[in-house]
Amino acid sequence: MFDVTCRDGVCRIFRPETRWLSTGYDGGESTGNVVYNISVPEGWPETDLDTYVEERLAEAGFADVGPALLTGVDQQHARRARFGPVEVVATAGVSNPAELPVEGLRDGGCENVPVDSVADDSSNSDEPKLGTVNVVVGTTRSLEPGALPNLVAVAAEAKAATLLSRCGSPGTTTDAVVAACDPAGETASFSGSATEVGNAARICVRDAILASLDSRYADRELPTSVEDAQYGVVADEHATVSNLD
Repeated sequence: MFDVTCRDGVCRIFRPETRWLSTGYDGGESTGNVVYNISVPEGWPETDLDTYVEERLAEAGFADVGPALLTGVDQQHARRARFGPVEVVATAGVSNPAELPVEGLRDGGCENVPVDSVADDSSNSDEPKLGTVNVVVGTTRSLEPGALPNLVAVAAEAKAATLLSRCGSPGTTTDAVVAACDPAGETASFSGSATEVGNAARICVRDAILASLDSRYADRELPTSVEDAQYGVVADEHATVSNLD
């Protein structure tokens, strides 16, 4: 599916004339040859993301223009997984988990760490952001208009299930997904979990994320809660819930 090249902290994920749908900072749907996953250094201060990405691509010798994801995870920890008509490339770091407690909230109680006692990981913080789970999932099928964004949802669900099992949170504060398909491939009307594409995507997302985590945390402790992590947030407030009538 993908031709992947990593150089100077930039991972180029290449496939000619591909439909891409990105949730990254320059996201949306596009047709082109590439997307990028770019590792940023510790203490990264940049705010002009377009200029920064252009400079990094030029330094790495990549000329093609395409959507870009940013991560604090080194590309040496990137992993790819293939199954059926799907391939996934992922990097995974969880130093900034985003927990969503459920148990104990119905009666107003919550045993999780209060959000105001957790280190802030907002864009206003001067501290380095070392986490992020970035997933690029592609299929050789040609997906109908609704099936491509649904593939983003399927990938995000698989990411959440994997991280909950391994790390105790469904994601980090900076995760992103890119979904891709081949406009010239065999048509697939749906991409849900019971379809060939959706099932393969779930398998690939799970296995690529687990492999990336195993690589990145081979010589360091894997955070399993906000309390254990360097940064993180907990959504433990209550919304106002009512009937529809």
